Amino acid sequence: MHTVVERELELKLVLSPERSIPVPARLTYRADDPYAVHVTFHIGSETPVNWTFARELLVEGVFRPCGDGDVRIWPTRVEGRSVILMALSSPDGDALLEAPSAQVSAWLERTLRVVPPGSETEQLGIDDGLAELLAPTVGRGRADELWLRDPWPGDESRPEEGA
Repeated sequence: MHTVVERELELKLVLSPERSIPVPARLTYRADDPYAVHVTFHIGSETPVNWTFARELLVEGVFRPCGDGDVRIWPTRVEGRSVILMALSSPDGDALLEAPSAQVSAWLERTLRVVPPGSETEQLGIDDGLAELLAPTVGRGRADELWLRDPWPGDESRPEEGA
């Protein structure tokens, strides 16, 4: 069973320096997908808008500007409040979202306790899977013999008899 860390919060969609609208959102982190964070925006449409990007990007973005391309994150202050800005770009358009720094940081801290940085590959079980694949099996059967046989015999042409 894998741990899930979620946090509901209200972000602000920045329309202009003077105007923004609230956007309910959910931050989700799953230990079985240890490199990613998932953000679901509930924008009043039939289906929510989902974004997935690297947890490391969000962790770094809490402290300094980072990212390029589709996701850029940076900390700043707005009207005396510490916030994190997320600029998201897609073929459907661009959005600038403002998130409360303290809430995002507290949620990130919980994800880092669940899966500490550098231990993500352990969560994926890659080492265990490789060990199982590479382990010798006892008493190989007919299927194993076929599997181990060269499926593409050499292309050396043999002269035809009687030619």
